[in-house]
Amino acid sequence: MSTDSAARTATVSRATSESSIDLSLDLDGTGTSRIDSSVPFYDHLLTALSKHSLIDLDLKATGDTDIDVHHTVEDIGITFGTALREALGDKTGIRRYGDALVPLDEALVQAVVDVSGRPYLVHSGEPEGFEFHLIGGHFTGSMVRHVFEAITFHAGLTVHITVLGGRDPHHIAEAEFKAFARALRAAIEPDPRVDGIPSTKGAL
Repeated sequence: MSTDSAARTATVSRATSESSIDLSLDLDGTGTSRIDSSVPFYDHLLTALSKHSLIDLDLKATGDTDIDVHHTVEDIGITFGTALREALGDKTGIRRYGDALVPLDEALVQAVVDVSGRPYLVHSGEPEGFEFHLIGGHFTGSMVRHVFEAITFHAGLTVHITVLGGRDPHHIAEAEFKAFARALRAAIEPDPRVDGIPSTKGAL
């Protein structure tokens, strides 16, 4: 693992018996990405996350996807969250809070992010049966929440994601990632009016 707090970048590698992941990110990027998660629909979601958060993301992952995509998808979420926490450093000068309301055709999702240092996820509104749907024939809908759980816990974020409407599982999942990305972008953005760490406690 390596971190450059001045540049707000981080590189994290994670290897287990279930997956091998190399991930680099730049919080002050332009949303460019090179992503090969070995799970095609997850590549689509992570590309959207990078594009709409303006976080440059370089990811290469392999895993036991012949068994199930679960391990690889979760481990990438863990690795992304860890890199995000490392790149944020002590969080000096950030806005801290971000929120977004994002539509994708019939789907509508609200996301709110607090870079609080306290992991907490509130996730609601996905339609009944969404968790069982195979999106793209391989990515189970239940994995969407699981990714946000992994990111939230390992990055130390408080995140509220609410699906306000939607019918198509692809649209719902993608809108969730885009809404999270836009809220995250706002929360981690430097604020020229913030002097020091944006907390009355003096630490996040």
